[in-house]
Amino acid sequence: MFQTAKQLVRDYYQCLDNAQVDNLFADSQTFISKDYLWRGYHPFNEQTAHSDVVELFWQPLRQAFKHLQRREDIFMAGNNRLSDSDGGIWVVSMGHLMGLFDEAWLGIPSTGKMTFLRYCEFNKVVDDKITETAMYFDIPHVMMQAGLQPFPPMTGAQLVQPGPMTHMGLMYDAVDTSEGDKTIAAIDFMVTDIKNWDQDMTLEEELRRSWCEDMIWWGPSGIGATYTIERYAKQHSGPFRASFKDRIFNGHICRVAEGEFGGFFGWPNLTLEPTGGFMGMPATSKPGDMRVIDIYRRQGDKLAENWVFIDLLHFWNQQGLDILGRMAQVPRT
Repeated sequence: MFQTAKQLVRDYYQCLDNAQVDNLFADSQTFISKDYLWRGYHPFNEQTAHSDVVELFWQPLRQAFKHLQRREDIFMAGNNRLSDSDGGIWVVSMGHLMGLFDEAWLGIPSTGKMTFLRYCEFNKVVDDKITETAMYFDIPHVMMQAGLQPFPPMTGAQLVQPGPMTHMGLMYDAVDTSEGDKTIAAIDFMVTDIKNWDQDMTLEEELRRSWCEDMIWWGPSGIGATYTIERYAKQHSGPFRASFKDRIFNGHICRVAEGEFGGFFGWPNLTLEPTGGFMGMPATSKPGDMRVIDIYRRQGDKLAENWVFIDLLHFWNQQGLDILGRMAQVPRT
């Protein structure tokens, strides 16, 4: 069943990536159910018609990024470990969409140069149709490649992020299901451990319960990437925990794993109130939602790599700061 769903999504991608811009909807609609839900990064947000997704997102992106190329790093499928009562299978793809940034997109000035859009997409397949999609991407990363600075200096490193160190993320063929069980167990343990944070334990001690010592956290632009437990605690996890109050975990919509890889998404995952300091921003006294996708690589019984997509444009927009609108008005440096 997983292989059939994988092939459907791969065929959909081939159609989507190769169709002429004006034919995107007509050529790809056969893969999408009539009752469709698409969740995307701000300003696209939630859409309930494939035609709207094509018109608002895919056509403008293809027009702006010439010769768009999908550079996939992780591809996997599985049942939703939170609930699979409807028989749906979720297929996950993560990587970059790369093209020549020849026309402005979302007010971001073009560069005429190679530009990468980080993405991760969860597609739910039921009865040979894609019924739901969650596609998160990193628009601030595009801004930075265009010479803009949407956020204050980051605590982590700003990179075009590579795929897994093992180069084993593309699971087009069937994989031993017991390996996915091990991966979901490691993810579940980590999620539960965070929720039950022991104040008497140092952050590094807590992290070592779930993570390899040489872990890599591939964070979104605005936060950045960081390496090893000690630097992750210093450059992201510690500052993050210190910068919010009233943190509410809203749960996940899907949690899936195959082989040594797994991940989840929520809508939103977290609701929290900034107390000042996070990403160099002041306190706001306004609760905000964080929509997050996390993808993991397991090594042994612990987590070794984590690719993170956070809709920071949506979060800061809720705090009264229109990052996208502000950057569209700033001349490129």
